[in-house]
Amino acid sequence: MTQGAGQGPVVRTATLRDFRVPPYAQVPVQSGLPGQPGPTAGAMSGHPGNAVPDDEPPEGYTPTERDLPVINRGDTVQVQLAPAAEFPGDGLGPLYVVGDVHGYLDELLAALAEQGLIDADGHWSAGSARLWFLGDFTDRGPDGIGVIDLVMRLSAEAAAAGGYCKALMGNHELLLIGARRFGDTHVNSGAGTATFQAAWLLNGGQRTDMERLQDVHLQWMSRLDAVVEEEGHLLVHSDTTAYLDYGSTIEDVNDTIHQILTRNDADECWDLFRKLTKRFAFRDEGGPQAVQELLSKYGGQRIVHGHSPIPYLLGEVGTEDVSDGGTDSGPVVEGPHVYADGLAIAMDGGVTMAGKLLVVRLPLKN
Repeated sequence: MTQGAGQGPVVRTATLRDFRVPPYAQVPVQSGLPGQPGPTAGAMSGHPGNAVPDDEPPEGYTPTERDLPVINRGDTVQVQLAPAAEFPGDGLGPLYVVGDVHGYLDELLAALAEQGLIDADGHWSAGSARLWFLGDFTDRGPDGIGVIDLVMRLSAEAAAAGGYCKALMGNHELLLIGARRFGDTHVNSGAGTATFQAAWLLNGGQRTDMERLQDVHLQWMSRLDAVVEEEGHLLVHSDTTAYLDYGSTIEDVNDTIHQILTRNDADECWDLFRKLTKRFAFRDEGGPQAVQELLSKYGGQRIVHGHSPIPYLLGEVGTEDVSDGGTDSGPVVEGPHVYADGLAIAMDGGVTMAGKLLVVRLPLKN
């Protein structure tokens, strides 16, 4: 998105080719952090979720295997935005959620503006509205630090206007924190040794983000909550039941994760990253039961998550081929994906892989 003097934002219509292969997957990674060697790019083909160091995937390491059972397109629940409803008695306005951004700042600005949450200059314009980001601000896209800076600024502007803008911790926040704190320190991955630096690079870490990363960004990410409940919506980043390992209440989970990051133990932080990188717990036959397990512990009537791109949930990845100049419809993502008997809402539209960045008002209407 570009902006001219005295003009509002100009949204460029993205094509499928714009998102097919992220830049870091097109060329080998030659080095890690400045002055330090990095891994080769042998495992970097395809979507970065498939990247593993030295062909030894740690247990639960970003699983995006395409041969797992999937939900067919015919099972997709089409949803529409709910009509205007009464707001909570505390005077707060409507509730919005944002899926994974992964450094795509221009697309985020365009999506927020489309919902009327920011003005042409990128400032909060939604008054008492409430906005939740579901995590994964950096990596894969071009300007992760710019995304964090925007969210931090909008948080202050929304609070001043009587609303709020808040964020959850995603696995990529844990990955970036670990890459900065621990670098190439070896950790026990469960399948040999690994390092946060190698994992960060293999999963789309951008050198420009690392160069611009400041203490204020690290402190902000480290203090993010992992689970919240808003008006019957249990908001998390990852579609996993691993949150149950960290507490029986929302407060316990968030406190435990904050304590882990405060202790600054590389192996303990890696284990947290590994568990919150798991996915697909709500898909397939046992999905509704897995969702209910979380809801029964933490409250809410529906779970809202990011992390797993909707094209993966629909089994529509890896079927496109435009190498011969042919046409390709690609995975079509127009909105959230409601599944698990209507108990789960997936919000990662797959902005890095021919999808779109989703900003949606809750509740949804089937």
